Amino acid sequence: MSIQTRQIGSLTVSALGLGCMGMSEFYGTPDEQSGIDTIHRALDLGVTFLDTADMYGPFTNERLVGKAIAGRRGEVQLATKFGNERNPDGSWVGINGSPDYVRRACDASLERLGVHHIDLYYQHRVDKTVPIEETVGAMAELVEAGKVRHLGLSEASAETIRRAHATHPVSALQTEYSLFTRDLEDEIIPVLRELGIGLVPYSPLGRGILTGAVTRESLESDDSRATGRFPRFSGDALDANLALVDKVRELASDKGCTPGQLALAWVLAQGDDQLGVAPIPGTKRVKYLEENVGALDVELTADDLAALEQAVPRDAVAGDRYGDMSTIDA
Repeated sequence: MSIQTRQIGSLTVSALGLGCMGMSEFYGTPDEQSGIDTIHRALDLGVTFLDTADMYGPFTNERLVGKAIAGRRGEVQLATKFGNERNPDGSWVGINGSPDYVRRACDASLERLGVHHIDLYYQHRVDKTVPIEETVGAMAELVEAGKVRHLGLSEASAETIRRAHATHPVSALQTEYSLFTRDLEDEIIPVLRELGIGLVPYSPLGRGILTGAVTRESLESDDSRATGRFPRFSGDALDANLALVDKVRELASDKGCTPGQLALAWVLAQGDDQLGVAPIPGTKRVKYLEENVGALDVELTADDLAALEQAVPRDAVAGDRYGDMSTIDA
């Protein structure tokens, strides 16, 4: 099967990617074999843009992805990230953008992934103690060495993006973007358009809530959404947000698709000739992957887009994205 592609900066990727984080951590009990099966099915369907990071697990998700793509490396646009430093026991060290760490982190990721190069290498979070020029300068050295093909940033401000891009071309910004998270439309998306940088939305389904499958009872006790890490899934905020999802569900029924497919189609529709948009919904189950791929067949009219944005007004979502927003560059 072949699906359409999107241009993000200088890199061509499948229009829909696959976020692999939840296969190893954060969203309930990890299941390596299910994750590998999901990646294999993704590649068979033409979803070839795979996203991981060294901190997922920590470290175990890169190994899982590496195992899954063994023998199929040529099909994959492989993205990983550095900067959220963790110890092997999972404890948090901090955000690290020092040039020496950039080099060490890349070598470690290459080894875990079992590959010779990374297609898209992101700074996962901006280290506010290190000038972005120094971090990106070290990343540029990795491009010169052939270890990395394209550079990306994650959760960076408009100013940081400009400074980074002036140091070395940046192909993509990865940041949270969905019907539930639209704040980047004010300053960041205009800068991406101006500089020719692509947008890779993570959590395009609002961490699953926009699928309509999340309820107060559906979250496992070890699911990070049930622990207070994400305020939108707690207390009155969850009730308010589920009411918004009900409106999306009604529109999806009229459109003949699932709520998740409709929400994902909205994200896909935000791209155009000036802005490549390639969302990376995460899942560890084949059936949800296949549902997400179905969003590529959902065609939205101008009236559909207006109805969605009326059903979920930009500022209607209750709760911050994270309980601790201090690591977000602003």
